[in-house]
Amino acid sequence: MYAVIKTGGKQYRVEEGTYLKIEKLELGTGDSIEFDEVLMIESDGDVKVGLPFIEGAKVTATVLSQGRHKKIRIIKFRRRKHHMKQMGHRQYYTEIQITGISA
Repeated sequence: MYAVIKTGGKQYRVEEGTYLKIEKLELGTGDSIEFDEVLMIESDGDVKVGLPFIEGAKVTATVLSQGRHKKIRIIKFRRRKHHMKQMGHRQYYTEIQITGISA
Protein backbone atom coordinates (compact mmCIF):
# COMPACT_ATOMS: atom_id res chain seq x y z
CA MET A 1 0.00 0.00 0.00
CA TYR A 2 1.33 3.41 -0.92
CA ALA A 3 0.07 6.98 -1.20
CA VAL A 4 1.07 10.21 -2.90
CA ILE A 5 0.95 13.25 -0.60
CA LYS A 6 1.54 16.95 -1.11
CA THR A 7 3.53 19.05 1.34
CA GLY A 8 5.76 22.08 0.95
CA GLY A 9 4.77 22.51 -2.71
CA LYS A 10 6.13 19.06 -3.61
CA GLN A 11 4.62 15.61 -4.07
CA TYR A 12 6.00 12.48 -2.39
CA ARG A 13 5.25 8.77 -2.89
CA VAL A 14 5.19 7.21 0.59
CA GLU A 15 4.74 3.81 2.19
CA GLU A 16 4.60 2.82 5.85
CA GLY A 17 8.07 2.97 7.37
CA THR A 18 9.42 5.38 4.72
CA TYR A 19 11.89 8.05 5.85
CA LEU A 20 11.58 11.47 4.13
CA LYS A 21 13.29 14.84 4.26
CA ILE A 22 10.59 17.43 3.54
CA GLU A 23 10.45 21.23 3.69
CA LYS A 24 10.83 22.53 7.25
CA LEU A 25 7.81 22.27 9.56
CA GLU A 26 7.69 24.02 12.93
CA LEU A 27 7.41 20.84 15.03
CA GLY A 28 9.51 19.29 17.75
CA THR A 29 11.31 15.96 17.67
CA GLY A 30 8.93 13.10 18.42
CA ASP A 31 5.78 15.03 17.46
CA SER A 32 3.14 13.43 15.28
CA ILE A 33 1.74 15.03 12.12
CA GLU A 34 -1.15 14.20 9.80
CA PHE A 35 -1.11 14.96 6.08
CA ASP A 36 -4.66 15.29 4.73
CA GLU A 37 -3.65 16.46 1.24
CA VAL A 38 -3.56 12.93 -0.18
CA LEU A 39 -3.56 12.87 -3.99
CA MET A 40 -3.62 9.11 -4.60
CA ILE A 41 -3.81 5.82 -2.70
CA GLU A 42 -2.99 2.34 -4.05
CA SER A 43 -4.04 -0.74 -2.09
CA ASP A 44 -3.90 -4.30 -3.48
CA GLY A 45 -4.13 -3.12 -7.10
CA ASP A 46 -7.05 -0.78 -6.36
CA VAL A 47 -6.11 2.82 -7.17
CA LYS A 48 -8.04 5.83 -5.84
CA VAL A 49 -7.25 9.22 -7.37
CA GLY A 50 -8.54 12.44 -5.83
CA LEU A 51 -9.90 15.54 -7.55
CA PRO A 52 -7.56 17.08 -6.34
CA PHE A 53 -7.53 15.36 -2.90
CA ILE A 54 -9.16 12.19 -1.55
CA GLU A 55 -11.87 12.95 1.02
CA GLY A 56 -11.16 11.48 4.46
CA ALA A 57 -7.73 10.07 3.58
CA LYS A 58 -4.86 10.73 5.96
CA VAL A 59 -1.19 9.86 6.22
CA THR A 60 0.37 10.03 9.68
CA ALA A 61 4.05 10.54 10.40
CA THR A 62 6.46 11.09 13.29
CA VAL A 63 9.10 13.84 13.29
CA LEU A 64 12.60 12.39 13.73
CA SER A 65 14.82 15.48 13.43
CA GLN A 66 15.33 18.96 12.03
CA GLY A 67 18.37 19.80 9.97
CA ARG A 68 19.94 21.41 6.93
CA HIS A 69 20.77 19.88 3.55
CA LYS A 70 24.20 19.82 1.95
CA LYS A 71 25.44 23.20 0.70
CA ILE A 72 24.58 24.15 -2.88
CA ARG A 73 27.25 26.28 -4.53
CA ILE A 74 26.29 29.05 -6.93
CA ILE A 75 29.07 30.50 -9.10
CA LYS A 76 28.66 33.46 -11.44
CA PHE A 77 31.61 33.88 -13.75
CA ARG A 78 32.34 36.16 -16.70
CA ARG A 79 35.32 35.14 -18.75
CA ARG A 80 38.02 37.73 -19.52
CA LYS A 81 36.31 40.32 -17.27
CA HIS A 82 38.01 39.59 -13.91
CA HIS A 83 34.62 38.86 -12.42
CA MET A 84 33.69 35.82 -10.33
CA LYS A 85 31.08 35.65 -7.58
CA GLN A 86 30.53 32.64 -5.31
CA MET A 87 27.48 32.10 -3.14
CA GLY A 88 26.04 29.17 -1.25
CA HIS A 89 22.72 28.03 0.18
CA ARG A 90 21.66 25.38 2.69
CA GLN A 91 17.94 24.55 2.81
CA TYR A 92 16.29 23.59 6.11
CA TYR A 93 14.44 20.26 6.29
CA THR A 94 12.36 18.13 8.63
CA GLU A 95 13.05 14.39 8.63
CA ILE A 96 9.92 12.28 9.16
CA GLN A 97 8.97 8.61 9.25
CA ILE A 98 5.59 7.53 7.84
CA THR A 99 3.66 5.55 10.47
CA GLY A 100 0.28 4.98 8.84
CA ILE A 101 -1.92 5.39 5.77
CA SER A 102 -5.71 5.43 6.07
CA ALA A 103 -8.25 5.86 3.29
